[in-house]
Amino acid sequence: MILAHNHPSGSPEPSTADIALTKTLQSALSLVDVRVLDHFIVTRSGLVSLAERGLI
Repeated sequence: MILAHNHPSGSPEPSTADIALTKTLQSALSLVDVRVLDHFIVTRSGLVSLAERGLI
């Protein structure tokens, strides 16, 4: 699964809450054999991949 959400603030930097939510979703989805491949944070100025940052 690939997750994505926007940051209306304009900053694509992942917050502590973004990272925690991703880890929670990874744990929950692993119970039904679904793997989280990436989580993108999207803004008008660009995007950030949590996988590229080593957070997944």
